[in-house]
Order: sequence, then structure tokens, then C-alpha cells
Amino acid sequence: MKAVFLDFATMGDGLDLGALEAAVGELQVFDSTSDDELPGRIADADLVFTNKMQLSADLLAAAPGLRFIGLTATGCDNIDLDAARRGGIAVANIRGYCTQSVVEHVLGVLLMLTHNLGAYRASVAAGEWQRAGMPFLLAHPIRQLGSLTLGIVGYGELGRGVAAAGQALGMRVLVSARAGAASVPDGRVPFRTVLAEADAISLHCPLTDATRNLFGADEFRRMKPSAILVNTARGGLVDSRALAEALANRQIAGAAVDVLPSEPPVDGDPLLDYTGDNLIVTPHVAWASAEARQNAIDELAANARAFIAGESRNRVDQAPTDPDID
Repeated sequence: MKAVFLDFATMGDGLDLGALEAAVGELQVFDSTSDDELPGRIADADLVFTNKMQLSADLLAAAPGLRFIGLTATGCDNIDLDAARRGGIAVANIRGYCTQSVVEHVLGVLLMLTHNLGAYRASVAAGEWQRAGMPFLLAHPIRQLGSLTLGIVGYGELGRGVAAAGQALGMRVLVSARAGAASVPDGRVPFRTVLAEADAISLHCPLTDATRNLFGADEFRRMKPSAILVNTARGGLVDSRALAEALANRQIAGAAVDVLPSEPPVDGDPLLDYTGDNLIVTPHVAWASAEARQNAIDELAANARAFIAGESRNRVDQAPTDPDID
């Protein structure tokens, strides 16, 4: 079978493609693919591997031999799944490959914000400790994670991982039911309860029509003034302008966002213009430890081997995406 990897550079350097090369008969690897190059590169491919390339219905229809799309990510909103189903094209994502990396990122930014590490670093750089006249400087509030309530929105692999880490630190964990749900499953609490009671909320749900702008001005008004929002899922879950305003007005205490609605944010974003010290913005790297990225390639190879063997593994084209799978 002929396979093509469209955007290998998005996975970063230092990865071993041996398992993937062994899984397919012929593998052509491109660091990147432009929109103009895309139709030609998939036209005669049997298998296509991609991280972020948009594969529309028209593109899929123009690739009559295409039988499998392997994603090096969990999110699949860049693929027209309805068109893939109609065309008999299998689509598989990868799951659980970056759990440890994301969990550590979430805990890291929460610690930075609750312990005011950035502010204390700036205080030392400004000479405030040196002038304090005491062996310590208590210029900024510090809160222990173990005394806080953690809200989880999206309880798939990543949400469960963050919840378990929070519980290990002594945090009370609230797992949200889907916003607007008519009933609340056992073990979950209503979305509005999470907004009202959580000291920190971590997002792990996919971007769908139902979750787009899930957090806007109304949700921030319902949160505690001491609350922190962490988004390592999809940028479109949060209204950037509303979040910037909530941070500036101290409606919430802080936020850490690893994702933005448009990536890369070449047209700007209100959160990039925000200058307050209660916001951490990182460039979509929560998933990207060296170990997690190699896991992603190995999982991609396992999905390809399963498809070639006639087996179903991590298929997302066979049923609508579950909003609890992150």
C-alpha cells in the first residue's frame, strides 16, 4: 500500500518512524503540505497520515483510492467524517498517548498561578526581597492545590488523568455533566454547579457545535472570583474576548490557555494582547513532551497495522464522536 504523511514537521524533531515504515509498503513523508499541493499528494494514496491538515468532502472525493486516514491527534474536527463514511474511508485517531504530558502541564500552570511563581520571580528580579528586611517575602497570595475544588469538563482519557492527579493531591474533584443536559449521570454534577463551586476548571472536551464558546461572559460571571480556568483542549471552547475581559475585571482570578481558536494565531487574538499577570498563554504544547510525541507515532503505526489486517482500532468514522472523549 502507498502511504503519505502530509505534515510530519508538526510532530517535532527526534522521532523514530521505524514502526510506521514497517507497517506500510511505501511511505512518503513531507514536512508540510500546502493547500495547492494537497490534492496531488493524496490523489493516489491508499493511506494518509496527518496531524492538522483539513480534509474536506471535495478532497476526499478526489482521492478514489484512499481507504484510511490516520490522525496523529485525538481531535478529528479537521476531517469531514460524514464524507469519509460515505466514501468507505476508515478514520482512526490516537488516544492516551499524551496523558502524562497534559496532566503535568495542567498541574504546572495551576501551581504557577496558585503559588504566584511568576510574580515572585518578578519581585526578586526587581530587588523586593533584597529590600524586605526579612528572610522571606510574602508579597503575593499562595494557595495549596490540596485545599481547592477542581472541576473537570470532558471526562475522557485526559480528563480522567487530570482528575486522578488532582485527587492524589487532595483536591475535591467535580466531574461536569454536559452543559444543558436534561439529566445528570451518576458521578457527575450539573455544569452550572461546576461553574459555581470549582476553584479551578480544566477543559478536556472536543470542539463541536454544542461546545463552541462553552465558556463566555455568562459562564465567567457564574465562576468564583478566585477561580482559575485551564484550557488544553480546543481554543474554540472559550470566547477569547470574554475571557480577557473577565481577567481584566477580576471576575476570575486567572487562566492558562494552551490553545486558541485559530492556530497559529496569525490574525491575532484578544488573549495575545492581554498584559495582565494572571494569564499564561502557551503555544499548544501541553501534549508535546518527547515521550508523548513518540507515543503518537507508535500509536499511528498500530492503527495502520490494524486497518491493513482488517481490524478496527480507534476508529472515529463508525459512530458520532462522543463529547466525553478528549
